[in-house]
Amino acid sequence: MAIAGNPTGAPEDWPMPLKDDSPFSLLLLDRFEYGDSDDGNSRLWDAQGWYGGDYNKLWVKTEGEGPTGESLEVAETQLLYNRTFSPFWGWQTGVRYDIRPGEEDVAYAVFGLQGLAPQWFESDLALFVSEDGDASLRGEFEYDLLLTQRLKLQPRLEFNVSAEDVPELGVGSGLSNTEAGLRLRYEIRRELAPYVGVRWERLYGDTRDMARAAGEDTSRTSLVIGLRAWF
Repeated sequence: MAIAGNPTGAPEDWPMPLKDDSPFSLLLLDRFEYGDSDDGNSRLWDAQGWYGGDYNKLWVKTEGEGPTGESLEVAETQLLYNRTFSPFWGWQTGVRYDIRPGEEDVAYAVFGLQGLAPQWFESDLALFVSEDGDASLRGEFEYDLLLTQRLKLQPRLEFNVSAEDVPELGVGSGLSNTEAGLRLRYEIRRELAPYVGVRWERLYGDTRDMARAAGEDTSRTSLVIGLRAWF
């Protein structure tokens, strides 16, 4: 029998239970960094945030980069619906829009999968289909190695694969590029952590040939300093 004043049947001085379907949110600035290489200095950001319940979320991702003191090379934004199908994984679908200063912007449909792979690798896989029907695949993987309670070493790998040549974007078919990184961060608080590290970027195949023909570098190593934060 329920006790008067509390429909759960618990004593009256007990707090009411939380609703399992209450929405919550997170904003993560994963990388906000300055890079220094033989080719010059660069700036980069990579952030994402979501709002929703345990199973359904609205997800926003944004990233961009470019030389310091000059226009960005590209600024990318994704607006996604995320549906959780297991404790550690969710399907994602939505749209992506790339702003490319001085060139035509590009829109994509997005079909993705994000979560924690075995051994706690943070994984993000996405298939992009442009408004012209060009398809590409991106994979991003991160892992936190706990050195002390505050000091963490994070290896990171990203790759991009294109199904066809897209000369207007400087992208060739096959594996187009990889970006690997190693960052050492110190958590002043769990929510705030400056870091230092190194980033390696490399082009491959037809993408590399297009870059060479345009007089651009096909690989780059950068020392980086940055900040990671979440709210």
